[in-house]
Amino acid sequence: MMKKLTYYLLYGVVYLLSLLPFWVLYGLADCFFVLVYNIVRYRRKVVRKNLTSSFPEKSEKELKQTERRFYRWLCDYAVETIKLLTISNKNLQRRMEFRGAEQLEQCFAEGQDCAGILGHYCNWEWLAAVQLSFTRFPDAAVGLIYHPLYNETFDRLFIDLRSAHGALCVAKQDILRHLVALGREQRHYLFGYVSDQAPRWHNIHLWLNFLNHDTPVFTGGERIMRKKDNAVFYFDMERPRRGYYVCTLRLVSKHAAQEPENQITVRFFQMLEETIRRQPDFYLWTHNRWKRTHEEFDRQYVMVNGRAIPRENVES
Repeated sequence: MMKKLTYYLLYGVVYLLSLLPFWVLYGLADCFFVLVYNIVRYRRKVVRKNLTSSFPEKSEKELKQTERRFYRWLCDYAVETIKLLTISNKNLQRRMEFRGAEQLEQCFAEGQDCAGILGHYCNWEWLAAVQLSFTRFPDAAVGLIYHPLYNETFDRLFIDLRSAHGALCVAKQDILRHLVALGREQRHYLFGYVSDQAPRWHNIHLWLNFLNHDTPVFTGGERIMRKKDNAVFYFDMERPRRGYYVCTLRLVSKHAAQEPENQITVRFFQMLEETIRRQPDFYLWTHNRWKRTHEEFDRQYVMVNGRAIPRENVES
């Protein structure tokens, strides 16, 4: 009962905030910036560490400027995400432009389903608006694969926000079952995979050089894409001005099943790094992505048949 009450109270506050016009919301974001950056100093050490190690060629002044611009964008991201709850489809389409979305419908016309692969860059929450750009297949399923939050109240709220414009939210452990069900319904789909999180130790199967770091990466999304032979597109986002985004769909693979193992993942991280280096302000630097090192992994785990197994289990 208490959880329900907490959820309804939180939803009510977010709903009322979402009714505010953008100019008021961005005014609030400016106030949040002062609070988050100067007073609370939210994860400032993590952000500075990530920026410094990712861009060793940049001066202290450049890093400081990037850091401040990042926190300003982070506060904008928060109010923009809240706005999803009540923004009209017409307004969202005006602010979230997609270039190359016709490629998705062409794949549908050819009988092929699609996957979008993206990182925590710009406002990834707004990408669900791609469904609004479909003209030939307006009933195609568009969704986001997500990792459920530990806090059930916030998890439910984010599902409401992300599904406000018709998108589906599917927990990662349920995605294969969901895709099979869509196949039985003969309903085409596009699912987005946010693929730049830090995997847990036992989920590490591949290390790549990403932003000047030896980085453990997820490969589970690629395995699903290969299994379903999806056409895979990289969602390359830009923010030309406050409150407006442009997403260019770049083909990664027309037939995922025909790609060598890990090739899609490698291409994705190469493209994501190009995007970040073009404009680093809009990447989610607050995540401690490089807390797991290759050296520590090698000390504790060994790869057996493609799986990370604790050394103590193998040796015993």
